[in-house]
Parts: sequence; C-alpha cells; structure tokens
Amino acid sequence: MASDRFGRKRVIVLGLVVFALGSFWAAAATDLTHLLLGRSLQGAGAVSAAVTALLADLTRDEVRTRAMARVGSTTLLMLALSWVVAPVLTVWIGFSGLFWLTGVLALVGVGVVIWWVPSAPPAPPLAPGQGRGRLADVLAHADLMRLNLGVFVLHAVQLAMWVAVPSLLVQAGLNKALHWQLYLPVVLLSWLFLGVVVAMERQGHLKKVFLLSIGLIAVVQVGLLVQSLGTPSLGGLAVLLLVFFCGFNALEATLPSLALLIAPQASRGAALGVYTTVQSLGFFVGGLVGGWVVKSWGSPVLFLSCGAAMLLWLLLALPMRNPVRGVPVVQT
Repeated sequence: MASDRFGRKRVIVLGLVVFALGSFWAAAATDLTHLLLGRSLQGAGAVSAAVTALLADLTRDEVRTRAMARVGSTTLLMLALSWVVAPVLTVWIGFSGLFWLTGVLALVGVGVVIWWVPSAPPAPPLAPGQGRGRLADVLAHADLMRLNLGVFVLHAVQLAMWVAVPSLLVQAGLNKALHWQLYLPVVLLSWLFLGVVVAMERQGHLKKVFLLSIGLIAVVQVGLLVQSLGTPSLGGLAVLLLVFFCGFNALEATLPSLALLIAPQASRGAALGVYTTVQSLGFFVGGLVGGWVVKSWGSPVLFLSCGAAMLLWLLLALPMRNPVRGVPVVQT
C-alpha cells in the first residue's frame, strides 16, 4: 500500500534494509528466541509485492506475462541452486555465516535498486473519488479475490505435498542428502514449458494455459497418490515432479499478470500486497495441515486432499474469460 503512495523504489529499499537488519540479528543470535526474532524481522522486509508492482509499471500489457515468467524462472533457479550451494556454504562459513551473507546480499540489492533499476513513470491522475493504495478497493474486488483464492490453494498444495514427497524419494531409493540431484534437473527442464506459456499468451490463449496448468498439478496429485499406495518408482516420481514444476512455473507467471490486468492502477501495490500475503498464508496452512494429515491418516489422504483442492480451484476458474489487454479478465 505504501508503494502506491510514496513510490515503489523507496519502499523496496526500505524493505531490503529491514531484511538486512533481520539477517544480521539472526547471524548474531545465541538462542532460538533471538533467531526467531531475526527471522521475523527478515520477513517484515518482504518487498515482492512492491517489486512486482514496479515491474508492472515498467512493462506493457503485451509483454508482462513474459516479464513475470523471467522473474519467476530466476527465482526458481536461485531456489534450485540453494539446494546445492547452501550445504557447502554452511561447511565453509557456518550457520550464522549464511545470515551474514544474506544481509550483505540485501545491501547489494539496495545499491542495485538505487543505481541500476529504472524508476517508475509518473502515476496517472486519479479519477474523482479514487484513492491510491486503498485496501478497501482491493478487498471489494471480487475478481481479484478469486485470483487470491487460487494463489492460496496453489501454495498450500505446494507445501503440503512436500511434507510427503521427500519420504517417497527415500522409499524409492534416493538418499535424502542426494535429493537435490533430482530437484535441480527437473526444475531446469521445467523452464522449457515457460516457452509454451509465452507462445500461447502471444496467440491469445492465456486462459487455456492457465487452466491446463491447474489441471496438470491436479493430475500430479493423482500420480503421487498412486505412488504412495505401493512401492514408489524413482523414475515415476521424477516425471511427476517435472510435470508439477511445469504447471507451477506457468501459474507463477500468469497469476500475477492476471492480477495486474484487473487491479485498479492506483492500487496495484495494495492488490499485490494482498496477493503475496495470501500466498504466504497458503504456505503456512499447507505446511500445518499437510503435516497434520500425514500424521493422522498418511500420505495417500494428503495427496487425495491436494488433488481435490486443485480440482475445486479448476472449477472456480472455468468461468474466467480469456484475457484481453485493457479489459477485465475475470468474470465476477
């Protein structure tokens, strides 16, 4: 909300500074309480909503999905590399050293934002009765809330399934310390699907790829359910995870793009703030409920529940109109 009123870059810089302070606090922590406080301060510096809003300000509607795909693929690449690099770094610089490093990187990010990233163009004048960054305008927007429900389901399912996927890989014969050898290739290969997303978006078929991606993740849950009922196959799990990341990457690119198309321009930051907050809540609920379901009823029930959640989202998304630039893309 603040980025709508005071400027994107100011809020991004402030957030990175807060994140850096949280990193240094966690690095110096000597007990769990102070570590949690440092991590909480890191989280308070989250700026993904303001960054995405700035990206929207700097791009045209016709290239925005491609821009989102590039940002999403870069984020996913860093995630995949962290699985490989973090254990090595921990040996070299220690656990606290990881936090010192993230703090320094955040300060480097401040310099990048100030001296390299372009500033957003001047905001257009407000229409009568319109305000900047008003939360009420976002919460009252039924189409935006439908997309927010979708991002909640997506990330709840993502984290819930990962409560059980590592144990399936171990049962399939892959030692836990070697899981990155499967994760990294499937993440990199899944980037190829982003090319399909961009091509279909150029041809005006964004709705088709959007629904297809939801369906792919639902099918993956069925496949994981079958795997969990017997002896898991490493090859089968690799294919399922590849399909999952193809669908997930596509949705990570299209969901913010759709939200930006229908959000009031004067409240883009607020709209994406709600979006990313709901996304984080999805992570929280997915981890909490996923662990409880696995403990109480086992992995098959977890994958069945995740599949049902994705099918419910697919049904809710079916009435969506195919996005047209400059026209609302979701029916109320």
